[in-house]
Parts: sequence; C-alpha cells; structure tokens
Amino acid sequence: GILSIASYAELLGYSVHVMDVHAERADDQQLRERLRCHRPRFVGMTVLTNMCIPAHKIARICKEEVPDCVVVAGGVHAEALPESLLRNSAFDCVVKGDGENAMIEIMRGDPFPSILGLSYVDDGRIRHNSPRPVEMDLDQFPFPAYHLVDFSNYFPAVGTYRNFPAINMLMTRGCPGTCTFCNSARTTLRTRDPQLMVEQIKLLRRKYGIRQITFYDDTFTVLKKVCLEFCECLAAENLGITWVAYVRGDCFNDEMAAAMKKAGCHQVLIGVETGSPMISERIRKPIDRERYRRTVEIAHKHGMEVRGSFILGNMDETWETMEETLDFAIELDVDIFQPTISTPYPGTALYKEAHEKGWLLDADWSDYGQSKVLVRQSQLTAEDIYRFER
Repeated sequence: GILSIASYAELLGYSVHVMDVHAERADDQQLRERLRCHRPRFVGMTVLTNMCIPAHKIARICKEEVPDCVVVAGGVHAEALPESLLRNSAFDCVVKGDGENAMIEIMRGDPFPSILGLSYVDDGRIRHNSPRPVEMDLDQFPFPAYHLVDFSNYFPAVGTYRNFPAINMLMTRGCPGTCTFCNSARTTLRTRDPQLMVEQIKLLRRKYGIRQITFYDDTFTVLKKVCLEFCECLAAENLGITWVAYVRGDCFNDEMAAAMKKAGCHQVLIGVETGSPMISERIRKPIDRERYRRTVEIAHKHGMEVRGSFILGNMDETWETMEETLDFAIELDVDIFQPTISTPYPGTALYKEAHEKGWLLDADWSDYGQSKVLVRQSQLTAEDIYRFER
C-alpha cells in the first residue's frame, strides 16, 4: 500500500522517502535522525491493529521533529476506528479507502472538507467527509516504488516459500465474501490487468532477483478468467518464479489448478476455518465440507501443497465443535495445519458484535495477533481454547 502511494506521488513530481520502522528494526533515535535529514512536509503511515500503539508514538515523534508536517493515517485499523487515532493530536487526518488519489489531494493542499473519504479534527470536533468512490481502474497506478526499500529486510513466512528472495503482491483489491472475522468482507472487488501483473513480475525478477511471490489477494481465484489469463501469460515468460496464493473452497477447480501449477504455483492456502457446519454458518462462510475435500484433492492431484487455515474459539464454539475442526483437518490431510485463535479485528462484524454486547476482554491493540482469546463466551472459557490449541 505505502509503495503504491509512493510511486504514484513520484509519478506526479513529488519527492518521496520510505521508512519501514519494523523491518529496519529502527529505534526512536534512528527515526528522529531520518526525520531531521528529510524534513518531510507530509508523513503517511499505514496502521494495522497490532501496530496501533507504536503508530501513535511514531506520529508524536514526527510532530516533535517536524512540527509543521501533516501526519496522515491509513490502513484497515485507521479506517475502522478513525476517532481513536484522531484523539492523538499528532495525527492530522485519516484516509478511508484507496489512498493514492487522497494522498495527492492532501499534498497539493486541497482543503480537508473537500477531500472525499477523509476524517479530521475541525474546531475540536471530528469530521467525517462523504466516502470516496471506489477506484475501479487500478491500472492507472504505476508499479509500486520497489526502489525505495531494501529487499534484504524482508522474509516470507515459514512454510510458504521454496526460493529466495521473496516478495508479496496483490493483483486484486476487495472481496465479495461475508465472513464475520474479516474486514475485507463485502468490499468491492477490483483487479489489475493480468498482463501488467506479469510485466511487474518480470521487473522484480530481472532488476531485483525475486524468485518467490506470495499473493495476498483475499481470494486469488475468485475471478476465474483473470486467474487463467495471468497464469497463461506468466507461464509463457518462463521466468523461473515460484509462488503461492489464497483460494476459497468454492472458487477452485481442475482447470485453475493445472494453469496455476504450470505457471509456478507450488502451494495454495485454503481458509477452511472450521469443521463444524454450525460454526461455518455462524461465521458466514457456509462452504460445504465436500467442496473443501474436493479442493484439497485437486491441489494434491496437480502437485501443489495445501496450507489449511483454521480458527479456534469462534462465537458459540464448544469443545466439541473444535474437535470437529481438528478431525476435519486430519481427514483433509492438509500439508500444513495453521491454527489461529478467533480475533475480533476492528471493522469486522465479529468486533461489532463483541463490542456492542460487552464481550471484549482486552482493549490493548498489541494483543490482537491471532494468538490470544479476546472475546468472553459463556459456554467456553479462554483456558479451554488455550488448552485445545496446545
């Protein structure tokens, strides 16, 4: 996200610097030195939930070193809880929705009230402008500004790669799913031109030596025609790239699997989530178990590993439904079993329900990392969930 905004800003004549505080393992002093060196007029920051606390600190440091800079927050947490961020006076505004054009409007000095999708403080009150229309033409934006980061700072997750160096990519934005635990639910689905994506991969391979890609699209295969065209174009280039992607049990078939394997895909991640039909309805992902069985069979038939993702401690979960999930994972014979604990991220239907009913156990955002029980339930204790996970 940051690199896409950066490249668009560069295209329009702005000078841009990128600092990844986490990847660079930078301390306060290193951040201050970078700010003193560049004296930015604008600082854009992406905020995920479990990065929210350091984001507040970083914003304050920006204002201490460059008092007249404009600090802009974006990202899923900022979009879900703009009021929470704006209570920190170091944040000037929050961008909701796509950030490329909004950031340009901010940098060229458009008045805050005229910028769609913006939240900001005006005379002590938080104002929310009308939503920004969803940008359907993603091809208008240039390739991300890869030249602004050091690739040696980044490593893929264990079990997700065959080669180095590696990078993550997005071909689509949005997801038509309705899952209660995901803040991409019911967001408008858009895609980039598959041929342009292959050109981007060629750049990464030839200029930066990239040999492995993880596609972070919520559902890489939801647009069948786009998926098949991408695979055909990538296979024709013979770049020696290996890659992985996320698929849904109801958006995968033999034709797709064959095309993906031919183009270098060696692993698919399937969000199975649960083995309980009751829980699958509760989390609004009612995919029939037979579809998951067939999806795993197809992937294995075409020589691709399956990483199965499962959630423990969903709303209304019991010890018995968690046993159903474990039994189903064993039956599916996934290659990598990836369990997580249900996490009520702001912006999700799960968070809304837990917050409204007073069931949230913890408001420390640094705990929102899919490993801690954060929702109180009468039929299942946190200790039960931890014991089952172990």
